[in-house]
Amino acid sequence: MGLELPFLGLLLSLGLIALTGVYPGGIIVPSYLVLFFEEPQRLVGTGVAALLTLWVYLLVSRYLILFGRRRFVFLVLVGGVWALAWRNWMPFLFPASQEYTVIGWVVPGLIANQFERQGVLLTLGAMLTATVALAWVGRLLGLGG
Repeated sequence: MGLELPFLGLLLSLGLIALTGVYPGGIIVPSYLVLFFEEPQRLVGTGVAALLTLWVYLLVSRYLILFGRRRFVFLVLVGGVWALAWRNWMPFLFPASQEYTVIGWVVPGLIANQFERQGVLLTLGAMLTATVALAWVGRLLGLGG
């Protein structure tokens, strides 16, 4: 697989956004998720990290003024911290957690940003739709995924 599947994912995400106005967790997120479509544990781990990132944001936003770029940067950084913690410290606490390794360190923050902006269920629905459609189109065209 070359760059075709991620490029197709960008086009599919942009099309979904144009048709519905709903972001699938960020424009690039389905392209990353489809790469790990055969490892559902990693998809779950990434979703949990995104939810934990949103939870931290909701707690901290009571005390700090976080909006716009500061909110986005905060969410990406906290998502990165969760990804790092999951990768480095969780296997010592819970040996089975290695299977649930977070995808990337930016992806949980991108997803959490959309969770905060448009709601968890709407974002999850759009993300699931875009990722499954991309996996289906990728297999149909023989691109992997």
